Amino acid sequence: MINKLALVVLVGATSPYVTAQTNADISAPSSHSYNQNSSGVITRSAFGLCWRSGSWTENDAIAGCDGALASPIPNPTAPDLVLNKATPAVAAKPCDFTFALGSDQTFAFNKAELNNAAKRRIERDVLPRLAECKNVKSITITGHTDNLGSTHANQILSEKRAKAVADYLKSKGALVTMNVIGVGSTQALKSCNEKLTHSKLISCLAPNRRVLIEVINSEKQ
Repeated sequence: MINKLALVVLVGATSPYVTAQTNADISAPSSHSYNQNSSGVITRSAFGLCWRSGSWTENDAIAGCDGALASPIPNPTAPDLVLNKATPAVAAKPCDFTFALGSDQTFAFNKAELNNAAKRRIERDVLPRLAECKNVKSITITGHTDNLGSTHANQILSEKRAKAVADYLKSKGALVTMNVIGVGSTQALKSCNEKLTHSKLISCLAPNRRVLIEVINSEKQ
């Protein structure tokens, strides 16, 4: 059976966003429990969803943002996930895409722990695109390093970086099969003069330090 990214509707108050009932701007008092811009207009996601603050409760719901809760990615902290049959789901589409995380924007040099900037990029640029897909066959996550250090050390580092990205996707509810690969420095994008100072060489080789997320769909159009 082909694993699918779960698209579910949350009926609790744990989701930070909620289906908007209108395309018009929605304003709320500055003390309201929704995220707002400087003009007092509630901010929305790329799907038109109203973003809630952490203090939101059912008593804070307002017209335009108080419909059924709809999350494109399951919330792992919500124990009870059920389908809301009253709200028709938007049909997901098949898709394939590759997303690159520049390692210098993702990990500290020679480290494999995702930084907060990288987590925000995954949440902003990868999870919403996954939510638009259906019948995802697999996700391949490939870690790359530069050629500084030993071949063995770079191989291990590339695997750890790829695994860190996979673990974060799973923590955000991505349930599809993930293939985690490390290729060390074997697929370099750029060569640099080794006579450069160490700091300049690190900077020059930055394009080689990356993690690629490749989504492969089982259905083609």
